[in-house]
Amino acid sequence: MAEFRIAQDLVATDNDKRATALKADYEALGATLARRGVDIEAITRRVAEFFVAVPSWGVGTGGTRFARFPGTGEPRGIFDKLDDCAVINQLTQATPNVSLHIPWDKADARELRAKGDALGLGFDAMNSNTFSDAPGQAHSYKYGSLSHTGAATRAQAVEHNLECIEIGKAIGSKALTVWIGDGSNFPGQSHFTKAFERYLASMADIYKALPDDWKLFSEHKMYEPAFYSTIVQDWGTNYLIAQTLGPKAYCLVDLGHHAPNTNIEMIVARLIQFGKLGGFHFNDSKYGDDDLDAGAIDPYRLFLVFNELVDAEQRGVNDFNPAHMIDQSHNVTDPIESLINSANEIRRAYAQALIVDRKALDGYQQDNDALMASETLKRAYRADVEPILAEVRRRAGGAIDPIAVYRASGYRRQVAAERPASVAGGGGII
Repeated sequence: MAEFRIAQDLVATDNDKRATALKADYEALGATLARRGVDIEAITRRVAEFFVAVPSWGVGTGGTRFARFPGTGEPRGIFDKLDDCAVINQLTQATPNVSLHIPWDKADARELRAKGDALGLGFDAMNSNTFSDAPGQAHSYKYGSLSHTGAATRAQAVEHNLECIEIGKAIGSKALTVWIGDGSNFPGQSHFTKAFERYLASMADIYKALPDDWKLFSEHKMYEPAFYSTIVQDWGTNYLIAQTLGPKAYCLVDLGHHAPNTNIEMIVARLIQFGKLGGFHFNDSKYGDDDLDAGAIDPYRLFLVFNELVDAEQRGVNDFNPAHMIDQSHNVTDPIESLINSANEIRRAYAQALIVDRKALDGYQQDNDALMASETLKRAYRADVEPILAEVRRRAGGAIDPIAVYRASGYRRQVAAERPASVAGGGGII
């Protein structure tokens, strides 16, 4: 049995106070959905089977290029991070896997696996880091990593990714996510074609080391830290990479890595259509790569993304199994609370997409009835599916109101007393 960081009797006591109201709300929603021909129990079962991974780095306080303001009880390393991730999963029952970032989370693989097992946590995709320099490394990534002009620097970056694969194999991961900050800040600084050729060659070396049952996710981003050009700047380039590398290579979509007003849900549809959607980094943004909580700015867009995912599920798209992970930076909130909310918002978008009347939508699309097609989506989006989410958590042993239980538990105060206060530093995320 997994260790619980928050007393289960506290969860049970709080649930008892809310159970009667939840039962009434669930039954009322069930009656409403039944009139639409939707079985609430079928939706509840589907939502209960949907999980999203949390990022190890997400439980620490983030920052910007201007400053970082540490919170209380900051995790001191990966084992503290896993404790915090276990709290999120205990209360939401939606986040059983953690995605690690190397070298930040580097530790003995046996100890990592033992800690995960004790907390009831598994490990999702590994993440390499060649966008910043690690202490003691021989060659700097200031001017690039996998696309660097220097062969020795490229080889070092490749070797780091191979190390991530080895660690992942030892702890049960099945994927490697590669995001690089390579690019240029001035016109003429870099030869676009030669730089991309070097990147593809480096990625091919990484691809060759993948186990047969692994996937390689490449991640695009239009700008930052390179501001004039980036090596993998958009989904088209990302698709070219996946096609060039082979069948184990896929595109990862970070919702914050696009220009404002980009139709991300259409990008998702295209990648599904051509079999190269690998998965997601869920977050939200107003201006760029803001890394805000999922659903905080544009929950309708999150729903529209899931509308495409559910459509693919129900059409029976071959080998359709995208990875779902949160990737956020929490600058002004308790990171655990933000991740709890985000996991629930992601499940909310999935539940809403499940109740879209697909038959009616198809009919309106065939008839070119733009208004009613739009209204069909909005009808599902407007539905308050919170009773389904809460009931899923309750049945799985989680909290009906996870934020309330988390605050009542005093967990943040407890770890603040155990962990030394973090010192505020300069810019840069944790």
